[in-house]
Amino acid sequence: MKFSLILPKKIKKQSVSHLLEYTWSMPRKQRHLLRMKKHLFINGLLASWEETVGPNDKVTLVFDQEDFDFLTVEPGDPNLADILYEDEHLIIVNKPEGMKTHGNSPQELALQNHVTAYLNAPAFVVHRLDKETSGAVLFAKNQFILPIIGKIFEENKIHRSYYAVVQGYFSEKNLTLHKNIGRDRHNRKKYVVSKRGKKAITHIETLDKSKKYSLVRCTLDTGRTHQIRVHLSSEGHPIIGDPLYHPYSTKSRMMLHAGKISFVHPLSGEDIEIAAPSDTFIYKKSPLFKSGL
Repeated sequence: MKFSLILPKKIKKQSVSHLLEYTWSMPRKQRHLLRMKKHLFINGLLASWEETVGPNDKVTLVFDQEDFDFLTVEPGDPNLADILYEDEHLIIVNKPEGMKTHGNSPQELALQNHVTAYLNAPAFVVHRLDKETSGAVLFAKNQFILPIIGKIFEENKIHRSYYAVVQGYFSEKNLTLHKNIGRDRHNRKKYVVSKRGKKAITHIETLDKSKKYSLVRCTLDTGRTHQIRVHLSSEGHPIIGDPLYHPYSTKSRMMLHAGKISFVHPLSGEDIEIAAPSDTFIYKKSPLFKSGL
Protein backbone atom coordinates (compact mmCIF):
# COMPACT_ATOMS: atom_id res chain seq x y z
CA MET A 1 0.00 0.00 0.00
CA LYS A 2 1.27 3.44 -0.89
CA PHE A 3 -0.05 6.72 0.50
CA SER A 4 0.90 10.18 -0.73
CA LEU A 5 -0.27 13.46 0.75
CA ILE A 6 0.61 17.13 0.55
CA LEU A 7 1.31 18.72 3.93
CA PRO A 8 -1.23 21.49 4.71
CA LYS A 9 -0.31 25.15 4.37
CA LYS A 10 -0.70 25.86 8.08
CA ILE A 11 1.62 23.09 9.28
CA LYS A 12 4.79 24.22 11.07
CA LYS A 13 8.20 23.29 9.71
CA GLN A 14 9.54 20.26 11.56
CA SER A 15 11.71 17.18 11.19
CA VAL A 16 10.36 14.04 9.54
CA SER A 17 10.83 12.28 12.88
CA HIS A 18 8.72 14.89 14.69
CA LEU A 19 6.03 14.77 11.99
CA LEU A 20 5.55 11.03 12.35
CA GLU A 21 5.86 10.70 16.12
CA TYR A 22 4.18 13.85 17.43
CA THR A 23 2.14 15.56 14.69
CA TRP A 24 0.68 12.31 13.35
CA SER A 25 1.09 10.19 16.52
CA MET A 26 2.22 7.24 14.40
CA PRO A 27 2.96 4.12 16.46
CA ARG A 28 6.60 3.14 17.01
CA LYS A 29 6.22 -0.10 15.03
CA GLN A 30 5.10 1.70 11.87
CA ARG A 31 7.83 4.34 12.21
CA HIS A 32 10.43 1.61 12.64
CA LEU A 33 9.25 -0.30 9.56
CA LEU A 34 9.27 2.83 7.40
CA ARG A 35 12.79 3.61 8.49
CA MET A 36 14.26 0.11 8.23
CA LYS A 37 12.65 -0.60 4.86
CA LYS A 38 13.41 2.90 3.53
CA HIS A 39 9.76 3.33 2.62
CA LEU A 40 9.37 7.05 3.31
CA PHE A 41 9.90 9.69 0.62
CA ILE A 42 9.76 13.49 0.63
CA ASN A 43 9.02 15.12 -2.73
CA GLY A 44 9.92 11.89 -4.48
CA LEU A 45 13.29 11.41 -2.75
CA LEU A 46 14.20 8.97 0.02
CA ALA A 47 13.72 10.81 3.30
CA SER A 48 16.27 11.45 6.02
CA TRP A 49 14.68 11.21 9.47
CA GLU A 50 16.12 14.56 10.53
CA GLU A 51 15.41 16.57 7.40
CA THR A 52 12.90 19.41 7.65
CA VAL A 53 9.49 19.29 6.04
CA GLY A 54 6.84 21.98 5.84
CA PRO A 55 3.83 23.31 3.94
CA ASN A 56 3.17 21.81 0.48
CA ASP A 57 5.84 19.11 0.82
CA LYS A 58 4.71 15.77 -0.61
CA VAL A 59 5.07 12.85 1.79
CA THR A 60 4.87 9.30 0.41
CA LEU A 61 4.71 6.22 2.64
CA VAL A 62 4.89 2.62 1.47
CA PHE A 63 3.63 -0.31 3.54
CA ASP A 64 3.82 -4.02 2.81
CA GLN A 65 0.84 -6.25 3.60
CA GLU A 66 2.83 -8.04 6.33
CA ASP A 67 3.32 -4.69 8.10
CA PHE A 68 -0.25 -4.93 9.37
CA ASP A 69 -2.44 -7.48 11.09
CA PHE A 70 -4.75 -9.17 8.59
CA LEU A 71 -8.45 -8.43 9.02
CA THR A 72 -11.26 -10.54 7.58
CA VAL A 73 -14.83 -9.26 7.78
CA GLU A 74 -17.68 -10.90 5.91
CA PRO A 75 -19.15 -8.31 3.49
CA GLY A 76 -22.74 -7.25 4.12
CA ASP A 77 -25.13 -5.15 2.05
CA PRO A 78 -23.53 -1.97 0.60
CA ASN A 79 -26.98 -0.36 0.34
CA LEU A 80 -27.20 -0.35 4.15
CA ALA A 81 -24.17 1.92 4.49
CA ASP A 82 -25.53 5.49 4.70
CA ILE A 83 -22.36 7.47 3.91
CA LEU A 84 -22.07 10.97 5.42
CA TYR A 85 -18.39 11.69 4.66
CA GLU A 86 -15.53 9.94 2.91
CA ASP A 87 -11.94 10.67 1.96
CA GLU A 88 -8.91 8.51 1.19
CA HIS A 89 -8.45 7.51 4.83
CA LEU A 90 -11.70 7.99 6.76
CA ILE A 91 -15.39 7.31 6.33
CA ILE A 92 -18.34 8.42 8.50
CA VAL A 93 -21.57 6.46 8.35
CA ASN A 94 -25.07 7.12 9.72
CA LYS A 95 -25.93 4.01 11.75
CA PRO A 96 -29.59 3.08 12.09
CA GLU A 97 -31.01 2.08 15.44
CA GLY A 98 -31.13 -1.65 16.14
CA MET A 99 -27.86 -2.41 14.32
CA LYS A 100 -24.58 -3.23 16.02
CA THR A 101 -21.47 -1.28 15.06
CA HIS A 102 -19.52 -4.53 14.70
CA GLY A 103 -20.44 -8.17 15.13
CA ASN A 104 -19.34 -10.43 17.98
CA SER A 105 -18.65 -13.29 15.59
CA PRO A 106 -17.61 -13.64 11.93
CA GLN A 107 -21.14 -14.76 11.04
CA GLU A 108 -22.93 -11.78 12.63
CA LEU A 109 -23.63 -8.96 10.20
CA ALA A 110 -23.29 -5.42 11.53
CA LEU A 111 -22.55 -1.89 10.30
CA GLN A 112 -18.88 -2.73 9.81
CA ASN A 113 -19.84 -5.51 7.38
CA HIS A 114 -22.01 -3.16 5.33
CA VAL A 115 -19.27 -0.51 5.17
CA THR A 116 -16.82 -3.21 4.10
CA ALA A 117 -19.18 -4.19 1.29
CA TYR A 118 -19.56 -0.55 0.22
CA LEU A 119 -15.79 -0.03 0.12
CA ASN A 120 -15.04 -3.49 -1.26
CA ALA A 121 -12.18 -3.31 1.23
CA PRO A 122 -11.73 -3.59 5.01
CA ALA A 123 -13.25 -0.97 7.29
CA PHE A 124 -11.77 -0.52 10.76
CA VAL A 125 -13.86 0.55 13.76
CA VAL A 126 -12.61 3.73 15.46
CA HIS A 127 -15.45 3.95 17.99
CA ARG A 128 -18.81 2.31 18.48
CA LEU A 129 -22.39 3.20 19.27
CA ASP A 130 -24.71 1.00 21.30
CA LYS A 131 -26.99 -1.17 19.20
CA GLU A 132 -30.03 0.90 20.23
CA THR A 133 -28.36 4.24 19.38
CA SER A 134 -28.42 5.74 15.89
CA GLY A 135 -26.12 8.30 14.30
CA ALA A 136 -22.60 9.10 13.15
CA VAL A 137 -19.92 6.42 13.39
CA LEU A 138 -16.33 6.91 12.26
CA PHE A 139 -14.34 4.17 10.50
CA ALA A 140 -10.75 4.07 9.28
CA LYS A 141 -10.23 2.86 5.72
CA ASN A 142 -6.69 1.60 6.30
CA GLN A 143 -4.36 0.53 9.10
CA PHE A 144 -2.05 3.49 8.51
CA ILE A 145 -4.64 5.98 9.76
CA LEU A 146 -6.27 3.63 12.31
CA PRO A 147 -3.83 4.08 15.24
CA ILE A 148 -3.46 7.78 14.47
CA ILE A 149 -7.19 8.52 14.57
CA GLY A 150 -7.57 6.05 17.46
CA LYS A 151 -5.18 8.04 19.62
CA ILE A 152 -7.03 11.26 18.82
CA PHE A 153 -10.23 9.56 19.95
CA GLU A 154 -8.61 8.36 23.19
CA GLU A 155 -7.45 11.92 23.87
CA ASN A 156 -11.09 13.12 23.52
CA LYS A 157 -10.22 15.30 20.53
CA ILE A 158 -13.07 13.83 18.49
CA HIS A 159 -16.15 15.71 19.62
CA ARG A 160 -19.63 14.21 19.42
CA SER A 161 -23.05 15.71 20.12
CA TYR A 162 -25.97 13.46 20.99
CA TYR A 163 -29.67 14.24 21.01
CA ALA A 164 -31.99 12.47 23.43
CA VAL A 165 -35.64 12.59 24.38
CA VAL A 166 -35.89 12.06 28.14
CA GLN A 167 -38.57 11.57 30.75
CA GLY A 168 -39.48 14.87 32.47
CA TYR A 169 -37.26 17.92 32.30
CA PHE A 170 -34.35 19.59 34.06
CA SER A 171 -34.84 22.72 36.15
CA GLU A 172 -31.74 24.24 34.53
CA LYS A 173 -31.32 24.88 30.83
CA ASN A 174 -27.62 23.99 30.97
CA LEU A 175 -25.78 21.78 33.42
CA THR A 176 -22.68 19.61 33.58
CA LEU A 177 -22.60 16.23 35.31
CA HIS A 178 -19.36 15.07 36.95
CA LYS A 179 -20.26 11.53 37.99
CA ASN A 180 -17.91 8.56 37.90
CA ILE A 181 -19.26 5.46 36.18
CA GLY A 182 -18.59 1.81 36.95
CA ARG A 183 -20.11 -1.56 36.14
CA ASP A 184 -23.23 -2.63 38.04
CA ARG A 185 -22.24 -5.49 40.38
CA HIS A 186 -25.72 -6.98 40.16
CA ASN A 187 -26.16 -6.77 36.38
CA ARG A 188 -23.09 -7.11 34.16
CA LYS A 189 -24.93 -5.50 31.24
CA LYS A 190 -25.51 -2.26 33.14
CA TYR A 191 -23.38 0.58 34.47
CA VAL A 192 -24.03 2.83 37.45
CA VAL A 193 -22.81 6.05 39.00
CA SER A 194 -20.09 5.02 41.43
CA LYS A 195 -17.40 6.90 43.37
CA ARG A 196 -15.03 4.04 42.53
CA GLY A 197 -15.87 4.22 38.84
CA LYS A 198 -14.04 5.99 36.03
CA LYS A 199 -14.25 9.74 35.54
CA ALA A 200 -17.19 10.77 33.36
CA ILE A 201 -18.29 14.28 32.35
CA THR A 202 -21.43 15.08 30.36
CA HIS A 203 -22.68 18.53 29.34
CA ILE A 204 -26.46 18.76 28.97
CA GLU A 205 -28.47 21.48 27.23
CA THR A 206 -32.27 21.49 27.12
CA LEU A 207 -33.46 22.37 23.62
CA ASP A 208 -37.19 21.98 24.15
CA LYS A 209 -39.66 20.45 26.59
CA SER A 210 -43.29 19.55 27.09
CA LYS A 211 -45.23 18.43 30.15
CA LYS A 212 -43.82 14.92 29.98
CA TYR A 213 -40.67 14.97 27.89
CA SER A 214 -37.60 17.01 27.01
CA LEU A 215 -35.26 17.17 24.07
CA VAL A 216 -31.68 17.54 25.29
CA ARG A 217 -28.31 17.78 23.61
CA CYS A 218 -25.43 16.01 25.32
CA THR A 219 -21.75 16.55 24.64
CA LEU A 220 -19.03 14.44 26.20
CA ASP A 221 -15.66 15.20 27.72
CA THR A 222 -15.15 11.48 28.30
CA GLY A 223 -16.33 8.37 26.49
CA ARG A 224 -17.46 5.82 29.07
CA THR A 225 -19.71 2.93 28.12
CA HIS A 226 -23.40 3.94 28.42
CA GLN A 227 -22.26 7.34 29.75
CA ILE A 228 -25.20 9.43 28.54
CA ARG A 229 -27.73 6.74 29.42
CA VAL A 230 -26.36 6.34 32.95
CA HIS A 231 -25.96 10.05 33.64
CA LEU A 232 -29.46 10.98 32.46
CA SER A 233 -31.01 8.08 34.34
CA SER A 234 -29.14 9.01 37.52
CA GLU A 235 -30.78 12.45 37.40
CA GLY A 236 -34.25 10.90 37.22
CA HIS A 237 -34.59 11.62 33.50
CA PRO A 238 -33.96 8.34 31.66
CA ILE A 239 -34.01 8.23 27.89
CA ILE A 240 -37.36 7.28 26.38
CA GLY A 241 -37.24 3.73 25.05
CA ASP A 242 -34.02 2.76 26.86
CA PRO A 243 -34.38 -0.98 27.48
CA LEU A 244 -31.81 -1.03 30.32
CA TYR A 245 -32.25 2.21 32.20
CA HIS A 246 -35.93 2.94 31.46
CA PRO A 247 -37.39 -0.55 30.90
CA TYR A 248 -41.00 0.51 31.48
CA SER A 249 -40.97 3.00 28.62
CA THR A 250 -43.39 2.04 25.83
CA LYS A 251 -41.43 3.71 23.01
CA SER A 252 -40.37 1.17 20.37
CA ARG A 253 -36.81 2.53 20.04
CA MET A 254 -34.33 4.24 22.31
CA MET A 255 -34.53 7.98 21.63
CA LEU A 256 -30.78 8.64 21.47
CA HIS A 257 -29.02 9.83 18.32
CA ALA A 258 -25.39 10.77 17.66
CA GLY A 259 -26.23 13.88 15.65
CA LYS A 260 -22.83 15.44 15.01
CA ILE A 261 -19.15 14.51 14.97
CA SER A 262 -16.28 16.99 14.60
CA PHE A 263 -12.49 16.85 14.73
CA VAL A 264 -9.35 18.14 13.06
CA HIS A 265 -8.24 15.73 10.34
CA PRO A 266 -4.88 14.40 11.57
CA LEU A 267 -3.31 14.36 8.09
CA SER A 268 -4.81 17.31 6.23
CA GLY A 269 -5.38 19.62 9.21
CA GLU A 270 -8.88 20.27 7.87
CA ASP A 271 -11.74 20.94 10.30
CA ILE A 272 -14.26 18.14 9.82
CA GLU A 273 -17.81 18.65 11.10
CA ILE A 274 -20.47 16.18 9.98
CA ALA A 275 -24.16 16.15 10.92
CA ALA A 276 -26.15 12.91 10.90
CA PRO A 277 -29.84 13.36 10.00
CA SER A 278 -32.56 11.19 11.52
CA ASP A 279 -36.11 10.57 10.35
CA THR A 280 -37.14 9.60 13.88
CA PHE A 281 -36.26 12.95 15.46
CA ILE A 282 -38.43 15.62 13.79
CA TYR A 283 -39.65 18.83 15.38
CA LYS A 284 -40.54 22.37 14.28
CA LYS A 285 -37.60 23.93 16.16
CA SER A 286 -35.10 21.13 15.99
CA PRO A 287 -34.66 18.49 13.29
CA LEU A 288 -34.06 15.94 16.04
CA PHE A 289 -37.29 15.85 18.06
CA LYS A 290 -40.35 13.83 17.20
CA SER A 291 -43.59 15.77 17.05
CA GLY A 292 -46.38 14.56 19.26
CA LEU A 293 -44.27 13.59 22.25
